[in-house]
Amino acid sequence: MSATKALSALVVEDDPEIRKLLRKYLEKLEFGVSEAGTGKAAWALLQGTRPSLVCLDLMLPESSGYEICERIRATPRLRDLPVLIVSARSLPPDRAVAEEVGATAYLIKPIRWASFSDTVRLLMDGG
Repeated sequence: MSATKALSALVVEDDPEIRKLLRKYLEKLEFGVSEAGTGKAAWALLQGTRPSLVCLDLMLPESSGYEICERIRATPRLRDLPVLIVSARSLPPDRAVAEEVGATAYLIKPIRWASFSDTVRLLMDGG
């Protein structure tokens, strides 16, 4: 990850405890973190900013993570934004739909530090 450019992340998660954990993990990786608890709030934040990374739950109030990911991919200034799905949904069809709507990577809850940090580093290095 580049030390010359400040990294920022948007965590979109309706569970406050998981949101807090993801914030902690991202801050350990030197990200500035903003948070949203609903799909609607996430989309509102994305109108005014372009983070380096979005960590997105699939099951959200107001708009699903699938819908938010689709909207990101349909928006030219956000189209290439890395989207890391962080979900309890572990069935292959869930992952397949996430890939169809443009998710960059997919992690299943509960999240472990090693897999999270490895995945984020890979995404920030362009992989």
